This record gives sequence, structure tokens and C-alpha cells, in this order.
Amino acid sequence: MKAMVYTEYGSAEKLRLTEIECPVPGEGEVLVQVCSTALNSWDWELLNGTPFANRVLHGLRRPRRRILGSDVAGRVEALGPGVDRFQTGDEVLGDISGRWGGLADYLSAPQDALLPKPAFLSFSEAAALPQAGLLALQGLTARKRVEPGSRVLVNGAGGGAGTFAVQIAKAFGAEVIGVDAQEKADIMLSVGADHVFDYLSEDPLADPRLYDLILDFALHRSPRDHLRRLSAEGAYVVVGGSTARILQTTMLKPWVSMAGGRSVGLLVAEPNRDLSLLIELVRDGKVTPVIDRRYSLAETPDAFRRLGEGHAQGKLVIEVAA
Repeated sequence: MKAMVYTEYGSAEKLRLTEIECPVPGEGEVLVQVCSTALNSWDWELLNGTPFANRVLHGLRRPRRRILGSDVAGRVEALGPGVDRFQTGDEVLGDISGRWGGLADYLSAPQDALLPKPAFLSFSEAAALPQAGLLALQGLTARKRVEPGSRVLVNGAGGGAGTFAVQIAKAFGAEVIGVDAQEKADIMLSVGADHVFDYLSEDPLADPRLYDLILDFALHRSPRDHLRRLSAEGAYVVVGGSTARILQTTMLKPWVSMAGGRSVGLLVAEPNRDLSLLIELVRDGKVTPVIDRRYSLAETPDAFRRLGEGHAQGKLVIEVAA
């Protein structure tokens, strides 16, 4: 089978389309013919070996797992021993973080990491959902309930997870302010943002009105700056950013908690938790996966370049098979 493989850390040039052996599903696993895979920032970090914690966990000098891609959608091709949730031919989707392997014709995955793919979702849409959509959903519900009339700021609103966050917050009845580069203003507005800011030339924190929730996918600014713009019971939730900013947030958390009222925290996402709820939101027309571009498996390096440059407006999807 064909797979996009990397054997050393670095840029997109390290990726090679290679013929490898097809995996054999083990106990409780299914063999999936991959139809589509969506890229996430974690894929980019694993390719580059950054931050250093990724090398500690996944290979100090070279990656232990050679095939990236955690968000997958496809068809069950074969069943391993003990599989009781699926049959061959079933269409599935899920986040297989920790195993990866989506950038290949076939992968072996635990049955518990997959859900049935509903017919109203294309394979590309299904692959775009799991990680980014659940980062948004879990980020919006982790520390504070978003209610009608809540004022929510989404930093990084034009990216994969950000476009989901805007739509989900609007579905909860919130006023949503989106922050990203000017080139992404149209996409932020199209998914429902009430106001948008260009982070390079405008300061959303200069607005005198306070935010009930700030969901930060980019972490360009100090967490302290954001805390000053929270309402009395507001929450600041960090989903991404540099190691230094994440450490700042972690160190700030106990001090904010001691003061009461407002809260700050780093989201530790749970793969596939509430994926059924996210699928319901799509079914009800409240959320639509935003796909920036589609690529063939051979074009995967181009997709990684666009991801790394920060130009993606929504999700980048690799269409592996029809």
C-alpha cells in the first residue's frame, strides 16, 4: 500500500510517498481503508519535532511512528479478533491520536476510537470533524457554560478549530468576536462571527466591554492581558500556543483560582468525547465543517506547507481514496 512516510524531523520535504506493507488488525482492532484524512497543528508539530516534549514522548532523535494523520474517515476492510461494533463495509470516522497512520491507504485502529459515519457527511467532512471540532466544543464547555447572551472571544477564529468554535458558540446563543489575520476576515464572518479583528493591526482587548469566555487557539499575547478583559465570572481557556505561553498560563491558574470568580485553564482535550454531539450539531445545520483545500495523498507536502505558513482558512483535507 502507499503511505506518506517521514523518518526524521524537519520540514515538509522530509515526507516521502512510499510503498509499505498493509497493517494487520490486532485484538479489538479494525482495518480501515482510508478515504480522507484532515491535518491538525499536532501533525505539523510532530513533523517538525516541536515542542521538545513531542520528541520526549514520540522519539528523541527520530519519530517512532512514521505515518502522520489522526483524523480519519473511511471504510472497514477487515476485523481483528474480538471486534463487535463494526462489520466489513461500515463507514467510520474518528481521532486516532497516539497511533496516527491516516496518511496511508490503510490503517489499523481500535474499534473504540471510531464511530459510524452518518450518510449526510462526506468522507472529507467527516475527517475534518474529530480533533478540531472537539477542541472547539470542549474548549467552549470546559470551564464555563456558554449561554444565550454570553460574549465570547475566539482567538485564531479563522483556522480549523476556530471556525468550529465560532459556529458552536453561535449555536449556544453567544455573541462571538473573532480574531485572526485580515485575510481570514471573510471566513470568520461567513461562519457567524458578529465582529472580527485583525490581530496584526487591531486590539480586541481595547474594547471596554468584557468577555464571558476567551478561547485562545493562538496565544500571541500574555495571559494576563486577557484576564483583565474577563467579566466577574469569566473564563480564559488556552487550547494552543508556544510552550512559554502555556507555562505562563499554568503558573497563573492557581493565583486566579485563589481570587475566586474568574478562572483560567489549559484544555486537555479528550479524543472523540462528545463526537456524537458534534455530529448532531452538523446534522441539525448548526455547524458545517469548513474545508479550505483538498489534496491528494501525493500532494500532502503542499498541504503541510500551507498549514505551517498559517494561511489555512478552515481545514486541510487529504483525499486518500474515493
